[in-house]
Amino acid sequence: MLRSAAITQGIQRSPNRAMLRAVGFGDDDFNKPIIGIANSYSTITPCNIGLNDLARRAEQAALLAGAMPQMFGTITVSDGISMGTEGMKYSLVSREVIADSIETACNAQSMDGLLAVGGCDKNMPGAMLAMARMNIPSMFVYGGTIKPGKLGACDLTVVSAFEAVGQYSGGRIDEAQLTAIEKNACPGAGSCGGMFTANTMSAAFEAMGLSLPFSSTMAAEDPEKADSAARSAEVLVEAIAKAIRPRDLMTREAFENAISVIMAVGGSTNSVLHLLAVARTAGVPLTIDDFEVIRQRVPVICDLKPSGRYVTVDLHRAGGIPQVMRLLLDAGLLHGDCRTVEGRSLREVLAEVPAEPPAGQDVIRPLSNPLYAKGHLAILKGNLASEGSVAKISGVKTPVLTGPARVFESEEEALAAILAKQIREGDVVVIRYEGPVGGPGMREMLAPTAAIIGEGLGDKVALITDGRFSGGTYGMVVGHVAPEAAVGGTIGLVQEGDSISVDAQQLVIQLNVDDAELERRRAAWVKPEPRYRTGVLGKYARLVSSSSLGAVTDLGL
Repeated sequence: MLRSAAITQGIQRSPNRAMLRAVGFGDDDFNKPIIGIANSYSTITPCNIGLNDLARRAEQAALLAGAMPQMFGTITVSDGISMGTEGMKYSLVSREVIADSIETACNAQSMDGLLAVGGCDKNMPGAMLAMARMNIPSMFVYGGTIKPGKLGACDLTVVSAFEAVGQYSGGRIDEAQLTAIEKNACPGAGSCGGMFTANTMSAAFEAMGLSLPFSSTMAAEDPEKADSAARSAEVLVEAIAKAIRPRDLMTREAFENAISVIMAVGGSTNSVLHLLAVARTAGVPLTIDDFEVIRQRVPVICDLKPSGRYVTVDLHRAGGIPQVMRLLLDAGLLHGDCRTVEGRSLREVLAEVPAEPPAGQDVIRPLSNPLYAKGHLAILKGNLASEGSVAKISGVKTPVLTGPARVFESEEEALAAILAKQIREGDVVVIRYEGPVGGPGMREMLAPTAAIIGEGLGDKVALITDGRFSGGTYGMVVGHVAPEAAVGGTIGLVQEGDSISVDAQQLVIQLNVDDAELERRRAAWVKPEPRYRTGVLGKYARLVSSSSLGAVTDLGL
């Protein structure tokens, strides 16, 4: 029986049906499934500016397929616009707000299915959390990637603009070049164009069977994206009839498939945080250590920005995520029996994909000739991160460094020092009190890392933080350090000049200070006053868990 029958046929039938008639229900519509279309359309960001057209196209397709779609709004935060400001503290918080709002709307109105339409980074995991909580038939429609900006023969992304600031500060480009990059980096609608967080999470969604094949790499402005949105609505109506639910698809094996794809495409560090959160919500046993296990067996085979040469539309032309998955499946690196929302197995879906990528492209490389023999997201542990940390080591020639700590209590302090040329080769930059609780909100550090790259120090310094990194970050960076400084983690005990070792080969992040001295410092440490006591940030800081658990706010008792 449909959930919506409680509303359309229940005891309160007369007033309930009267309300629905006012929004377009006719006599024949009350036995049809009600589909909630969670529309995160917004003019705040190019990632979401095209979503209303997709939502409307899906709405019409759902009607024609025999459902009654009901559209409602949810929020977005533009990470790129808020980056480097206090506003960035709201980015990860928005993941929870999105999940809460979708769950609230769908459950309050007893909707039978969910079609979430999103673009920017937190839209995907926010929707995934809601899907896992509610477990009603669901699909995600990704708004699509932005096309690359052009400056001469160069492809640009939003990260190009951040790196240009460091290049300008370092005297490597002039103001005219800086302005030209700014004006050309983002040419239209769509999410950031490299294998940054939005495209990483859309790829994970597709790998888990919760989005249509090929949909995660389509360009936002291409007609096929709207066609895919319409087809998604049709498939969701079929999934409701077949009772295919998210937790049927969100199995342990499906999460392993998603992680394998993320490693193969060189995806964002944020995927670790988000998949841990979704798995916990879905009741699937997944730990931060599982990412390291999969990293050891899955190579990076896609040459994509931020550290590579190509953008996501290039990957789409080369066969997209299905082509990557076919290579992994044939190598025994995917679970082919996992089901998709279409009701088919992954093996059946990929049987329609060529065994080899098209000739004449080098975006997707064969597993026999990968960019990196192992995955690029390494899980480091040690006395600085007993619960774990995430290092993104793509584009790093030698991911090993021991050097003196340069300690900063905020992102702004660190960025000012980098731009003032106070960071030297061999330094280990420590940015702390930026974790889920301490920030609060675990800001991304794209501005400092891009400035380091722009200064030409990407292979010469390390940066560690209890905050996060943008999907556009690369270099010798280690984020998600847990426990974080604000809850007494060792990163809060580091002093200027201390020796720190970061070794992504041995998977170690170590403060080279003896135990007795650390205990003395720990005894003297004073928990700082919360930066926010009220409002959404104050509430978040009181509820949020460790990043090693996905920084979720509903751990339960």
